[in-house]
Amino acid sequence: MPSTTPALSLPSAGAPFEAIALERRDLRDDDILIDIAYAGICHSDIHTGRDEWGAAHYPLTPGHEIAGTVAAVGSAVTRHQVGDRVGVGCLVDSCGECESCKDAQEMFCTKPAVGTYNAQGYDGEWTAGGYARQVVVSERFVVRIPEALGLDEAAPLLCAGITTYSPLKRWGAGPGRTVAVVGVGGLGHMGVKIAAAMGAEVTSMSRSDAKKDEAAAMGATHHIATGDAAAMKAARRSFDLILNTVSADLAMDDYLRLLKPNGVLCNVGLPVEPLSVTPFGLIGGNKVLTGSNIGGIAETQEMLDFCAEHALGATIETIDASDPAAVDAAWDRVVAGDVRYRCVIDTATIPG
Repeated sequence: MPSTTPALSLPSAGAPFEAIALERRDLRDDDILIDIAYAGICHSDIHTGRDEWGAAHYPLTPGHEIAGTVAAVGSAVTRHQVGDRVGVGCLVDSCGECESCKDAQEMFCTKPAVGTYNAQGYDGEWTAGGYARQVVVSERFVVRIPEALGLDEAAPLLCAGITTYSPLKRWGAGPGRTVAVVGVGGLGHMGVKIAAAMGAEVTSMSRSDAKKDEAAAMGATHHIATGDAAAMKAARRSFDLILNTVSADLAMDDYLRLLKPNGVLCNVGLPVEPLSVTPFGLIGGNKVLTGSNIGGIAETQEMLDFCAEHALGATIETIDASDPAAVDAAWDRVVAGDVRYRCVIDTATIPG
């Protein structure tokens, strides 16, 4: 019979969290049982849990920023062993056979890929995420967390880290390049840290100067308050790459003007409303407006190794979940922008 583990669950959209006994499948030959230590709170959890993106399946246990240790392995597992420090991100399955999977971009699997929660697996069962004490995942989707990273500060890297690392690497953040990061939040603070570690000259951008000093401590050498029209005008033609991490409806043309010719504006935030841009804003300067998803499993491991090498953990607040209402309150704080900079659930405190 499948085992159960203490977990937090949403019975319906808008309902508060409840502590439950969550059923996990028996280990398959290629499965790993992970004792979860920490689970990061991503804004995607909130969008999904509150049914803001539609088609949420309840009851729902969110969480795709998972860090812990291996508790047991299936008979065919070769990559990990009991006691290993490991993580799980946004994916738990893919076909492994399509062009995208073979190209190490499992997130674009044509079958399609299976998300860590709120997704129907190939066996027909719905996935449940990391707001729990244990999870069972195929070893193909489990990555190693280097010893140099604490499990608590590593958990958010499984989404916030790879979501910013991948486009920064793809678009050439590095020495001699000017990079701006829009939004100094759960995603943006990692964007600042990673871009600086890559050797780029980094400018942080947010609505005011409130986070200027904190961004500087993370590696930003300049800061722009986007609400300051004069500062925005002065920054025109300044950047090779702008990484937009916010989910607000921004005027894209205002940010395209900040790019040098051949510059790139890459969006990783997910605003509800469509983006709007004038064609002249792109054509004038051969500019690129693009987006970026997460990253494949190999690139996620590469990101973790990079962060360990440069001592880049997420800046976190730890949430005690002994009262599930504390997680509801943390979600409200994330929406309000009142977190410095990622909330992480201490899963050992989940009742059960």
